[in-house]
Amino acid sequence: MPPKKRNIGTPPNKDSKSNSKKNSPDSKDHSVISPDKHKEKDSAFVTLCKDLLVTNTVCDHAWAIWETMVKSAEKVNGSNKQLWGACMFISATDMEDVSFTFTDFQKAVGMSVKQFINLLRGMDENVDTISSKVNSVVTRLEKKYEVSLALYQRFVKTCDKIYSVPNDERQELLYCTWIMFLLAKGSILQMEDDLVIAFQLLLCVLEYCTKRCPSDFLQPLYKSAISVSTQGLPTRTSRRNKAKLQLPEVDMQLLETLCKESDCSVDEVKNVYQSSFSVFLDSLNLLGSQDLPAVDTLSIKYEEIYRKNKDFDARLFLVDDETLRPEKTLVSTTVAMTPRKNETGEENSPVPPQTPIRAAMNSIQQLRGELTSVSDKPSSSLIVYFKNCTVDPSDEITSRVEQLGQVFSQKFAQAVGQRCEGLGKKRFTLGVQLYYKVMESILKSEEKRLSVQNFSKLLNNATFHTSLLACALEVVMATYFGSCVKNGGDESPETDLRFPWILDIFHLHAFDFYKVIESFIKAEPTLKHDMIEHLGRCEQKIMESLAWKTDSPLFELLRQSREEGLGEQAEPPATLNQPLQHSHTAADLYLSPQRPSRRLPTAEADSSALPSSQSPTQGPRQLRSNSLSLFYKKLYRMAYLRLKMLFSRLLTGHPELEPIIWTLLQHTLQNEYELMRDRHLDQLLMSSMYAICKVKNVYLLFKTIVTAYKELPNTNQETFKHVLIREGQYDSIIVFYNLVFMQKLKTNILQYSSPRPPPLSPIPHIPRSPYKYPSSPLRVPGGNVYISPLKSSRAPPAAMTPRTRILVSIGESFGASDKFQKINQMVSSSDWSLKRSLVGDSAPKPLKRLRFDVDGQDEADGSRSGGESALIQKLAEMSSARSRMQEQKLKEEAERGEPEA
Repeated sequence: MPPKKRNIGTPPNKDSKSNSKKNSPDSKDHSVISPDKHKEKDSAFVTLCKDLLVTNTVCDHAWAIWETMVKSAEKVNGSNKQLWGACMFISATDMEDVSFTFTDFQKAVGMSVKQFINLLRGMDENVDTISSKVNSVVTRLEKKYEVSLALYQRFVKTCDKIYSVPNDERQELLYCTWIMFLLAKGSILQMEDDLVIAFQLLLCVLEYCTKRCPSDFLQPLYKSAISVSTQGLPTRTSRRNKAKLQLPEVDMQLLETLCKESDCSVDEVKNVYQSSFSVFLDSLNLLGSQDLPAVDTLSIKYEEIYRKNKDFDARLFLVDDETLRPEKTLVSTTVAMTPRKNETGEENSPVPPQTPIRAAMNSIQQLRGELTSVSDKPSSSLIVYFKNCTVDPSDEITSRVEQLGQVFSQKFAQAVGQRCEGLGKKRFTLGVQLYYKVMESILKSEEKRLSVQNFSKLLNNATFHTSLLACALEVVMATYFGSCVKNGGDESPETDLRFPWILDIFHLHAFDFYKVIESFIKAEPTLKHDMIEHLGRCEQKIMESLAWKTDSPLFELLRQSREEGLGEQAEPPATLNQPLQHSHTAADLYLSPQRPSRRLPTAEADSSALPSSQSPTQGPRQLRSNSLSLFYKKLYRMAYLRLKMLFSRLLTGHPELEPIIWTLLQHTLQNEYELMRDRHLDQLLMSSMYAICKVKNVYLLFKTIVTAYKELPNTNQETFKHVLIREGQYDSIIVFYNLVFMQKLKTNILQYSSPRPPPLSPIPHIPRSPYKYPSSPLRVPGGNVYISPLKSSRAPPAAMTPRTRILVSIGESFGASDKFQKINQMVSSSDWSLKRSLVGDSAPKPLKRLRFDVDGQDEADGSRSGGESALIQKLAEMSSARSRMQEQKLKEEAERGEPEA
């Protein structure tokens, strides 16, 4: 018997058009579209507008976007109908006047989620039509889709293990369970892209539905897992004539089985059930009911939520609808695994790919396992350290943890869902366990280094404790989020729990948080490599922008160093080419005096207040923290690496410009640091590059710089589209260059064209971080290709050049390394750039039109390009391919983003 057909979803309701804009004081026409007002537009375009119920204003704006695309020399792949639809989506989103659900939109234009996202990205690359608001909406949509897809795929696999029923009965069960889950998720969670909590909720729904199935519908494992109290349920055929039975709220035996099969924490799932899911069931009068709810009833309730949120209809996963169908080459549903190595160092076959849910569960399980023996209270060793202090910090530490725990749980519930405060408390407890564990490790290390046990100043420093706890919590939160589902860069929804959310809720300055990252990594050897990379990215975000917010203590330190010439100093340029010292500890960075002092520490001051280079027995010396110096050392090195990466894409034909651009950038960071206030490092980087090219008469469009910049890892379009001009006013990076950067540095910039230019700044020494793993294969993005160091029994490591150390391995070991010497030589040869250029891997083309252009001009100063300039630009593009191998290495370092120890 074939499964009966169900009508999943409903057609758009033409009477449900929101009239919220009709009564707006704005004089624009927000009424439903009137074809008579749009006779000059293509009739098919107007028909599509009518089908999507858009207003006259949205229609006019969408047509203006379309005309801009038509005038552009760049072609965007897609039919007219798809491009028109994209223009309407952009227009409606920008104007906050969306009259259609996303599924209605997809059906009207005939695109899947991925096809639509790819189309919008193509439009952004070629004609720059995507605003920050649209980009944020699309990013949220993509996240939610990928989470929903991962959940549905896991749902189907789990149901295959639970049920053993004919197709028609199976379809009924799947429809009921999945739609019930969608309804629960939409009712309970405010942040629906949290994969872990959503999966825990799915397990609750599966427990509820499974124990209500006749036992002959279940596989043996789940039939035996149902407790005796629920096995007496009447069969399906006799159930209608039975009085309602009151079931236990949750069948722990069944729930434990479901959690065990999924490597999921039973305690956390039980918490979700009792605090959230049971309330949801009660709201539908389902709590304790013996029957499965009617599918049609659930579907109608879900329809209300789906249309209210203007969402995609996730019920369509059940019928494999083309609008939600993943691309055949979609890689986001699996997590590639690096080949493991055996004890001899040889590569074994790669571990089978993991699903996002399995990867997340494994990471969480590992973290919880590492903290199993750790208490959420200070250990006996910590208590001894506390008692040895001149001022016992025990009460302050306990009180602070309790206070911050309340803040964390409340803010977590506000972001995720009001019924999820209990989950927030459990995550906070894990963070506290890690906090005490790392604190003890740091103190033992300091005791060994200084031969003292009195750490009164450090342990009574509230900023140190808040930063250390925040770092521990960031590790926990990042573990739960995982890196399996694409995170969309930095453009996250406002309710996102990702960094720097933890800083915001604790009112912790990013500059203070940065001080603990390095010590945290050194003190916790069980941190996974991906978590070290995550903390490295946090450190990069701090150095590039977060530490430069107006209220940052960094500016006070810089003011002191400039006005008083004492105390902390920014890194002198003369030390740039010296190796970065790794002897700084948390004590060094947190115990700097508020004002420079020439006096000795008092008797109460513990030895951890001294710089790492000064022992307690040394004579009088001014106290000095290394926080500003170390910050600038790392800032300079990060800035130079980014400059080098961008330079390798644009200016390899002018290698003499790199040290000049670096000198201008370094001068700006050191002497004109106010330009960084509420801005981003990369804004100064791109402006410096353009300024030097202008003064040296090297043809380079600002558009071309931006195009290349967008291709770099971990970049955000807000960086060049939304730049602070003056208080409360933001504009594009070109406006910033003209009105701010050039005005402030014009005299300095012009010096580089004089016969006696300023001396060049030293090139920063770029050390290899001790947290990198050079012996581990690195996966090349986009394929099952791994690059690892070449092992050779014929040449010792010292005798090998960087080129001969490159080895390409595909999937698994192919035997002796000498078989690939020729491959290594080809990859490393200078002809490789030619090979790459032949397959179309050329320098970035400048955008034909950027919305942030000034009056449509090509350059920041208003000059226009001619044929000769275009030829020069083309030659520059052709020559840039020669350095791609070098640039690839820099890109990999930036993507890993480990902090330097």
